[in-house]
Amino acid sequence: MTTKPRIAILTGYGINSDIELAHSFNLAGGNAERVHLHDAIDGSVKLEDFAILAVPGGFSFGDHIASGRVFANRLRYKLGDTLLRLREKKTPIIGICNGFQVLVKLGLLPGTEPASFTQTCTLTYNDSGRFENRWCYLKTDANVSSVWLKGLSQIYLPVRHGEGKFIPGNPELLKELEANGQTCLRYCNADGSEPAGFPANPNGSTGHIAGLCSKDGLVFGLMPHPEAHVLPTQHPQWQRDGQKAEGDGLQIFRNAIEYVS
Repeated sequence: MTTKPRIAILTGYGINSDIELAHSFNLAGGNAERVHLHDAIDGSVKLEDFAILAVPGGFSFGDHIASGRVFANRLRYKLGDTLLRLREKKTPIIGICNGFQVLVKLGLLPGTEPASFTQTCTLTYNDSGRFENRWCYLKTDANVSSVWLKGLSQIYLPVRHGEGKFIPGNPELLKELEANGQTCLRYCNADGSEPAGFPANPNGSTGHIAGLCSKDGLVFGLMPHPEAHVLPTQHPQWQRDGQKAEGDGLQIFRNAIEYVS
């Protein structure tokens, strides 16, 4: 009997999408465990014992200072050595919404080689000046090499955030990320033929970027919520358009499970 890979779902201090994320990984064939950040810090749970690490969405530490900043600092100064070991071991890591903000402000995305905690980009307030809660079409870049997005060209996922606007540190960095295939997910129009402005791009993100991956494709962060579209009935038009076999987000989690298996 094959043992299901263990996935650590970090939670606590305002994270609120951990149960949905754990359910999604379990549907994809994993064994997800919700791990409170405090338990990881005090060593009662060892993150090195897991095959995948996930940072869910929510409002960690009430979004004080900036979304994801305090959680990122806790990870860096309390679990920094552990995270660097996970990168050395090539452990897949995903951050969704607030988790994406955490990984960017931690410096694991878009990342450096060797891995370090150097922040080069940010995610900041939406151009609309308000919280955006809507569904968006997304397409993967042609040269993307992330294991998380294998076999996916266009997907439809919900967003719900107030600080999702991606801004690179400088234009040269953006060109480098695009050349490396790290700007792996972008907001687009309904048929995926081209990027589109608001509301298709809900936050004004530079280059319509909705997600980033590390150069090796193992660390992946995105503002949309794939865990909120793993079942066909979660699609807002499922009664009009008919049910699909599964929600668009499920393949993202299945890809990671297959990789570590």
